[in-house]
Amino acid sequence: MDARIGQEPTTELLTAVRPARRHGSARRPRRSASRRPALLLSALLAGGVAAAVFGVNGATVASADGTSVLAAQEALLTSDEGVELLPQASITVAEAQARLQEVAASRAARAEAEAQAREDARPKFVMPINGARMTSCFCSRWGTFHWGIDLAAPMRTPEYTAGDGVVLRAGAASGFGLAVYILHEDGDVTVYGHMDEILVKPGEYVEAGEKIALLGNRGQSTGPHLHFEVHQGGEEGKRIDPVAWLKARGVSIP
Repeated sequence: MDARIGQEPTTELLTAVRPARRHGSARRPRRSASRRPALLLSALLAGGVAAAVFGVNGATVASADGTSVLAAQEALLTSDEGVELLPQASITVAEAQARLQEVAASRAARAEAEAQAREDARPKFVMPINGARMTSCFCSRWGTFHWGIDLAAPMRTPEYTAGDGVVLRAGAASGFGLAVYILHEDGDVTVYGHMDEILVKPGEYVEAGEKIALLGNRGQSTGPHLHFEVHQGGEEGKRIDPVAWLKARGVSIP
């Protein structure tokens, strides 16, 4: 058995081993690229400390890994793709607020224009009922004068206001059973009688073509129909021919 086992290694042995380790094939792993920002920052800090302590003026200060402070500074101002990173663009709060006001004003103007376009496109006067047949005219009938026109249709057919206006009266009415009176912008009043059900209340604003009632057979009636009248200039105004009134407003009875 070798008498050297268990003994301290000799100086000659250590001397022989050390060169082998230094010149061996195993190499220290390369530094990861992810450490680059940290090394660059270290270079900056090292350079700053060195410049402060030793008063370096005009000399290039190097970091521990050989990166100069100047090179590190340039690297931090450059992206990974080599494109120089410029200072962030910005505007003032006042400029941003002014822009918000411009956008709000633009949207309001656009909404107003769209609303006006819809208003211009919608009909201002319509037939008070669709698919009806006129069974009585504005004329003498049975020894008296019939002050409106009768438009016959099936029970509970929708009835509409002939034009924009405000509901003056809605409810029970002598001879009509139920009736609705609507005041229009020109001061005329239209009357709708004999309905089975009223769908509006006094004070409501209604637009042309808006449903106001369901056709019926109430009051002095011989069958389901709408009795439609026009009072010129107000509820107590002169009663005129509804056919002529509608035609003057672009509505013809089939």
